[in-house]
Amino acid sequence: MDRYALVFTKPYQVQIQRETLSTPDENQVLVKTLVSSISAGTEILLYRNQLKKGALLDIKIPYLSHGFTYPTKYGYSSVGRIISLGKNVPPQWQDKLVFSFHPHESHFLASPPDLIPLPSGMPLEDAVFLSNMETAVNFVMDGNPVEGENVVVFGQGVVGLLLTALLAKKPCLQRITIDHYPLRRTMSMRLGADVSLDTHENIQKFLGNKKSDNGTGADLCFEVSGQPAALDKAIQCTGFGGRIIIGSWYGTKKVLLDLGEHFHRNRIHIQSSQVSTIDPRFSADWTKERRINVAFEMIQKIKPARLVTHTYPFHQAAEAYDLLDTHPEKTIQVLLKYEEENRNV
Repeated sequence: MDRYALVFTKPYQVQIQRETLSTPDENQVLVKTLVSSISAGTEILLYRNQLKKGALLDIKIPYLSHGFTYPTKYGYSSVGRIISLGKNVPPQWQDKLVFSFHPHESHFLASPPDLIPLPSGMPLEDAVFLSNMETAVNFVMDGNPVEGENVVVFGQGVVGLLLTALLAKKPCLQRITIDHYPLRRTMSMRLGADVSLDTHENIQKFLGNKKSDNGTGADLCFEVSGQPAALDKAIQCTGFGGRIIIGSWYGTKKVLLDLGEHFHRNRIHIQSSQVSTIDPRFSADWTKERRINVAFEMIQKIKPARLVTHTYPFHQAAEAYDLLDTHPEKTIQVLLKYEEENRNV
């Protein structure tokens, strides 16, 4: 059979290409994609050619473990229905709705262990946020916010907003978010931010706790904006003994930091966070499956489909990427839907 696949052919260009797809082997299933989400972080870095050539796209996802070069496929949030089984696959997999960390394709082959069945009754537009929700859960695990702490989140894209929603369930003293775009700040307040600012410059008046004789500052900052300059601002906002969790992947963007007096005297801890692995502190008790289950629980509570601002037919994907690249202020989450592609195969 044939399928349609999204291919990054060169900087600022994606194409929908028709390909031949074999039938499932004895241990595989055939999945028909219904909806997928575009990452405004890593995918846009790839779209803009801001990833180092040869960089591994994801070391833990089989479909994405190759080094980056054009042309390439990418994407890691697809929801679909299983429509065909290999002879060794148990029949209960037939017609099951599943999530997959898979590039944008109308149909694909997979082994059942690589697929995640959706909870009964979960809307597709909520389920497609699983990868981003898992990332937000991972940030909270790494940051470990303590009751009464001031927490600042730089960046209110999809992952930043989900992180804010999770922090809203923690007994923090202040949850302060920072983003340039009014649309995102408005959503941030709806999801539980106490204050949402367009710049860090006035943040001190919201940080009311006197941490030490060295002055005030945030106890915990998350940098998830994707902008290197925000990390430097996070350092300036962090108080004595505070922590900074970096969730951004800057790609080839240069990072210039002021590690002068404020950083030097305040014993600030900076830690990277990446969802492909689990912090060694938790590895004895936590597995990927356990974290996925927590992410599903949070999806059911937060209902992230309300973050969707635009939905495009799959064959108009080039328009979706252009919108994210040129008018990010108008978007939060952009989805692709596959009705026409499924009819034409």
